[in-house]
Amino acid sequence: MDNRSEVREFLTSRRARISPEQAGLPAVGGRRVPGLRRTEVAQLAGVSVEYYTRLERGNLQGASESVLDALTRALQFDDAERAHLFDLARAANATPRARRRPAPQRVRPGIERVVDAIAAPAWVRNGRSDFMASNLLARALYAPVFDQIHGKQGPVRPANTARFAFLDERAGTFYVDWERTADDIVAVLRAEAGRNPYDRGLTDLVGELSTRSDDFRVRWARHDVQFHRTGTKRLHHPVVGGLDLTYEAMEFPSDPGLTLLVYTAEAGTPTHDALTLLASWAATLDRQEELADS
Repeated sequence: MDNRSEVREFLTSRRARISPEQAGLPAVGGRRVPGLRRTEVAQLAGVSVEYYTRLERGNLQGASESVLDALTRALQFDDAERAHLFDLARAANATPRARRRPAPQRVRPGIERVVDAIAAPAWVRNGRSDFMASNLLARALYAPVFDQIHGKQGPVRPANTARFAFLDERAGTFYVDWERTADDIVAVLRAEAGRNPYDRGLTDLVGELSTRSDDFRVRWARHDVQFHRTGTKRLHHPVVGGLDLTYEAMEFPSDPGLTLLVYTAEAGTPTHDALTLLASWAATLDRQEELADS
């Protein structure tokens, strides 16, 4: 992905969303476009207009941490946006060696054992939203997502929530709040693109989704970013019906780029009972597969 255009479009989009009143500035004269003017951002950040213009045109080379921090305050960035700006700056200043494509990710056996030992739906994803490892209950929970990847000889590629959300017609029913889910997925992918701009797999995924989905393409153009750490997920499972789940996301310090997600429900709730039913259904399917393979 082109770093200069990423920087330019990100800063331009953030500047356009803030009014002078929100920034504590007087609204003087008419405005042809929404948001702050470059002169106003420069004033708020304490830099010259010429220097800010250079930054917004996509040139973050040599920008100091103090300047980047000043920009985050001027443009009222949240934590995810601040991290994204710093990621873009690191990419702009990367040496040729640092620009090499990352090595393929693998899930260590120890992590797989941890996932299998969790008595709740649990899975490990990479920055592209691929299922890198999952326990039986997670595969049952996301059964429609896993359905899409099987060919005659078995899985043809990793299950991927982004590909399912935008390219599978069942996603609109499976994700009760599809619009919010779609926004979240794209914002997470955009943040990952800032962290790993030389990830060929991510570039290919974004290209595929941009070509095949208008919904994805519109969201990708917004340049929104966010962290995926905790929250709620409302699903309509084809077997057990509605589920109101809480998820927690935990990163592995020794395995950068991999995140463990665990879904739970409060005891005594309909969702908790539905997960118990889902576990029984999953165990039945697992036994049927074992018999078929024997």
